[in-house]
Amino acid sequence: MPRLDDIRFRAATAFQRRVGNPVLRRLPFQTVLETTGRVSGLPRRTPVGGRRVGDSFWLVSEFGERSQYVRNIKADPRVRVRIRGRWHTGTAHLLPDDDPVARLRALPRFNSTVVRALGTNLLTVRVDLTD
Repeated sequence: MPRLDDIRFRAATAFQRRVGNPVLRRLPFQTVLETTGRVSGLPRRTPVGGRRVGDSFWLVSEFGERSQYVRNIKADPRVRVRIRGRWHTGTAHLLPDDDPVARLRALPRFNSTVVRALGTNLLTVRVDLTD
């Protein structure tokens, strides 16, 4: 019998893949993380919630290393982030030693609530922006 975490992961990713991501990534002021597909080499765009603090952008992955964008970051940490309609290049860092629950308290409330509700294996990600 599938574990509850697996059911939540499959349900959330199916919804995101078919409905959420295609709609949200087209909204001009939705924050979007662009990674390079680890197999295809093509750009992969994922709507994310997070916050820019100085020259860094912080977010928390709700499914940790199971998230496709996290797997892409592990293969190639060079990313782009669209913040308020403007693209920024940077290098992503996975921070397994950071406290993702505490980190969520410093991020936008709506997204943090969704991540906590759906998340099964939270992982903090920091993107050091270069422009």
